[in-house]
Amino acid sequence: MPLAAIPSPSNAVWQLGPIPIRAYALCIIAGIVVACWVTERRLRQRGVAPGAVLDIAVWAVPAGIIGARIYHVITSPQQYFGTGGDPIKVFFIHEGGLGIWGAVAGGAVGAWIAARQLGIPLTVVADALAPGLPLAQAIGRLGNWFNNELYGGRTDLPWGLEIHRMDGGQALRDEAGQPILEEGLYHPTFAYELLWNVGVAALVLLLDRKLRLGRGRAFALYVMGYTAGRFWIEMMRTDEANTILGVRLNVWTAALVFLGALIYFLRVRGPREYLIPIGLPAAVTAPPAASDVSQVDLSAKGAGTEPAAPEGYRVVSEEQFRHWQATGETPPDATGTPETPASTASAPDAATGTDADGPEDVSADGEAAGSTSARPADRDS
Repeated sequence: MPLAAIPSPSNAVWQLGPIPIRAYALCIIAGIVVACWVTERRLRQRGVAPGAVLDIAVWAVPAGIIGARIYHVITSPQQYFGTGGDPIKVFFIHEGGLGIWGAVAGGAVGAWIAARQLGIPLTVVADALAPGLPLAQAIGRLGNWFNNELYGGRTDLPWGLEIHRMDGGQALRDEAGQPILEEGLYHPTFAYELLWNVGVAALVLLLDRKLRLGRGRAFALYVMGYTAGRFWIEMMRTDEANTILGVRLNVWTAALVFLGALIYFLRVRGPREYLIPIGLPAAVTAPPAASDVSQVDLSAKGAGTEPAAPEGYRVVSEEQFRHWQATGETPPDATGTPETPASTASAPDAATGTDADGPEDVSADGEAAGSTSARPADRDS
């Protein structure tokens, strides 16, 4: 008998009257809250007005859930369309079946839509999200522990995992009323991934602080870190999965996504992007260098009582952003004409682009303000 083991919960669902409260759903919600909190702080450090993360989450979270379900259905079609499958169960998300790859892809589409509405470059949103997303994933993995799922092969290590025989979120019980355990102990692959994701979040925070990553490179670093861990953890799992050439589909996906993120990280260059709101004055104070509070005056315009919202944002260098925080002086536009803090920024010529001497104006629909050329393609991360 092993000297120690990790116990598993025998109950993953609680009834609140007719409403089932599922541990997995609670873990997902907690992860989303943590990711939003981290992203909000990092967006404000880059000049985005407070509360923008909620506008982004309204689009990104539902789109992520839809994307996660679509990926699961595409990669496991036999459960719904094969012999004995039931197509209507495609919509039964409460029974489980979400894929992280689809969640990230769908969430990116939702974030892109929200970012264009707010006038925030998608790369700024992605870099702000980079450490919060693995933390959310780590918290979500606790839901697999409650469900007694996603474990590896047999082990006699002291951190081996006990597994209950589950049915409908409850452990099956013997004649004495005791929960029935599977024979032996198993690798807690959910815990391996949880710890790995926390390490990825720490790595992103450390390197981002040291290298001042921008242009979506912090998000690419997260993707590389996550997929590297998912590659070896996935090969330890013993639950049923579709395979290609004898290798689990998710292993192939992790390898391909890692290569894509690596290519992006190595090819894309540029300083960290900072934003100055269009149409709002700065609260002229000299904040500490590490302040996470955007120096945007969100007081109501005129006699109204609703907080003012930026019309869009200008992409500027860190030096220009710090100067704007301290003095309220908006950097000059592409023609070299300085602007007053409360004025609406003039747009650079469409051919000028963004550089340290001529910051780009980003309007609320995501285009360079005043540009008459065709809309350029958005940069994806």
